[in-house]
Amino acid sequence: MTRRALLVAVWAVRLRADAADDVWSLIASMASALVDGNVSEFMSYFDPAMPGFDELRSDVTALVREFVAQSSIDPVKNEGDDRNRALELDWRLTLVDQQNDASATNREQDVKCRLVKTGRKWRITAFEPVSLFAPPAARMPA
Repeated sequence: MTRRALLVAVWAVRLRADAADDVWSLIASMASALVDGNVSEFMSYFDPAMPGFDELRSDVTALVREFVAQSSIDPVKNEGDDRNRALELDWRLTLVDQQNDASATNREQDVKCRLVKTGRKWRITAFEPVSLFAPPAARMPA
């Protein structure tokens, strides 16, 4: 292998590593916005043309109105290049009732999402299942 080919190969591997780190950072920022109850910031990571976008926005808005959503996310797969990434995540969500912090709901879900880089910004273009962020069923009257 020539020196030039070796340098190009190292550069290509580095780009993929940077892209993988960038999208992981996006997921972490998204989870942070969720725990802060910042729906606008949370939704800013999604492409508005994504299937289920309106349902997701509605669910997240309802969720943070009544719960603090704490996430623990483990990467399972992070594949792709410097423009397109496919992620699989093990997402554990703990929903703590804002009116009764002794009451919590736990969820664990395998999540698949696709991200596309447009310009300098990554956006989530597919996220399954969006129902991960649906608020728990209506509370029973006390």
